[in-house]
Amino acid sequence: MRRFTALLGVPLILLAACARTDGSAPGGPGGSADRWAAFQQRADEVADAWRSAAGRPQWLAGYAPLQSPTVLPGDPGFTSETEQAFHAGWYETQLELPTETPADGTVSFPDGTLAVPLISAADAYATIRQGDPPQCPPDQSTPGRPGPDPTATSPAGAASDGPDDSVASGQLGGCQVLTVTAVTLGSVDLLTSRGTAQVPAWLFETTELDTPVARVAVADSVNIATPSPEVDQATDLTDFVVAQDLTSVADVDLGYRLGVGACDSDITPFVQEYADAVVVSGSVVRTGEVCTDQLLLHPVTVTLDEPIGGRTVLDAVTGQPLRLVPVG
Repeated sequence: MRRFTALLGVPLILLAACARTDGSAPGGPGGSADRWAAFQQRADEVADAWRSAAGRPQWLAGYAPLQSPTVLPGDPGFTSETEQAFHAGWYETQLELPTETPADGTVSFPDGTLAVPLISAADAYATIRQGDPPQCPPDQSTPGRPGPDPTATSPAGAASDGPDDSVASGQLGGCQVLTVTAVTLGSVDLLTSRGTAQVPAWLFETTELDTPVARVAVADSVNIATPSPEVDQATDLTDFVVAQDLTSVADVDLGYRLGVGACDSDITPFVQEYADAVVVSGSVVRTGEVCTDQLLLHPVTVTLDEPIGGRTVLDAVTGQPLRLVPVG
């Protein structure tokens, strides 16, 4: 029996493909007419279930973010150390961050606007700062940053300075932090339940990055919960895999990642468009071989007939809306 449990960030095959959206079967052995018919039937079921999902009217009228509230609005010019610091949330600042709550802000959707309460710069900073690097070699330590912890990897708290401990081997990474030098209230593009919106955000300038780190300034209390449509198990999609998340949303180009097995081949994206939704998935050819117990994230792209606009992207297997997780 095949089981998929481990997530690997690097897919086996970095191959992008496009699916047809004109009703014909995608090309190649993975896109047979039978598979296309099975996918279309399932896509219709998922789209119908989405339209009747509890809470959907509120979700489409309010504010429901579909990506992380921490955004890089431009090219950060990452090094390996600064990228690690960004993802780990290692920041420091000598600024006196404003603690006052600003007046209500405005989220600008493609179909209208919404007044929303905001959080202070200090509260926003508290959400992006997740702590300090776990270990710093002594020659890299600076005031305000942690030095080496001689008890971190030793049993019963005993000190260790041998060559096999994690500090000596570098297993716990470096000491780089991101130094905040200024903060302003601005806005950032964010994928929401009503399409890509302009959302109020605190913009943190840092010494180490070429673009600010934007943290959405909208109070969490206004976030609308994502509806969960009720769909039957996809018994007719035995050769289809789950779309895990979105990687890019730009006009008619849609990128997403499929969860595939190590022995799967002929990975083919499928997409079906509706006026209010886009349903995606992907088919694979199973080899029947005994494979390693892992799930690989395989990126694909499709070209839509119409711009995505405010339509929700749904996975055909689970029926659930997909979130945007930019990669690369």
